[in-house]
Amino acid sequence: MNSLPGASRVRRAVSPLELFYDLVFVFAVSQLSHHLVEHLTWRGAAETAVLLIAVFGFWAYTSYEATFLDIGRQVTRVMIVLVMGLGLFMNSAISGAFDDRAWAFVIPLLAILFLAGTVTAFAARSPALREHFRRTLVWMAVSAPLWIVGATAAPEARLGWWTVAAFVDLAGTWLAHPLPGRTLGNREIPFDAEHMIERLRLFFIILLGETVLTAGRAMSDAPVELSTVLATAGVFLALVCLWAAYFGGGEDVITTTVATAGNDPMRTVRVSVNSAYLVMAALVALAVGSELVIAHPLGHGSIPLALLLFGGPALYLATTAWFFRATTHGAWAERLIACAVLAAGGVAAVWLPPLASLALLDLVLVVAAAVLTRAHRTLARALKDSSAASQPL
Repeated sequence: MNSLPGASRVRRAVSPLELFYDLVFVFAVSQLSHHLVEHLTWRGAAETAVLLIAVFGFWAYTSYEATFLDIGRQVTRVMIVLVMGLGLFMNSAISGAFDDRAWAFVIPLLAILFLAGTVTAFAARSPALREHFRRTLVWMAVSAPLWIVGATAAPEARLGWWTVAAFVDLAGTWLAHPLPGRTLGNREIPFDAEHMIERLRLFFIILLGETVLTAGRAMSDAPVELSTVLATAGVFLALVCLWAAYFGGGEDVITTTVATAGNDPMRTVRVSVNSAYLVMAALVALAVGSELVIAHPLGHGSIPLALLLFGGPALYLATTAWFFRATTHGAWAERLIACAVLAAGGVAAVWLPPLASLALLDLVLVVAAAVLTRAHRTLARALKDSSAASQPL
């Protein structure tokens, strides 16, 4: 889907209600990190991934709807408040979703999706938009029985059912919920692309903020020793570098790209939303790895710690490399080079003490952040010059 010509110029500021709604996901990321640290196995990682897809999927879906419907409308505001309450109950059940709280997770999830989908299918301003969200209800009707059957199944079998359900929901989001013989023209829907990009930017800050809180909680539980203080400082530095890897000029690049995307700003938004699944997974992995380092800074290296500590930032940089390559065609090669260095560092981290591994991670990320900040500024200038040159005299 793309916006109508000129529709992206209808710019609405992100409302306080939308920011209030996003705070529910601080709790969600905390729950996902807790689930992974308590189930530090391949199965635990798969469970966390399924829950993450469900959690971020409903954020993306309802945020799209709020943008389409206009958060200033009363019906949109009521929907957001109701979904926020349901999301709080759903997120509280994350830690027990694969134990004895499956229904406490599934019922709010399905209520959120069908409530929001129904509201938009009938309250949207245009026939094309109403038709699109009726198609999304069809996709939900396919995945809903899988979530329900998984909730009734034994915990051992639940992962299989919910994996398929999560895949259906993920495919629907990535493909914009198509149906055979029923397609939506790219220019049929007006959409405030800049508003949605701003929502994603602020959501990213929330994810980073939750990782900071995780480090703080781990520090409060650990003894006050020099190694623990150094580990916490190292985690904080890594997070600052990840912040700088995007906000060090990267947001200017994306804003310029959306503003100069012609009749296709929606493509940038879709790629951004799709990549955010992996960014969220990367930051959850880093949060868990950081917690392990702070708890045992002078312990022994291990494969799980190396995967979390180096794999999280590597996944983050690889995902943003894909995003920048697909949308701006620049500042992506530097990210892939940093990923390669992180991969080598992860191999070394298997044998290094956790505190030494963290120091190595910080070194790589400091250099990467500096290089990317410069690359972003160069790219932003090139995009603005290109846009100015293409304007009629």
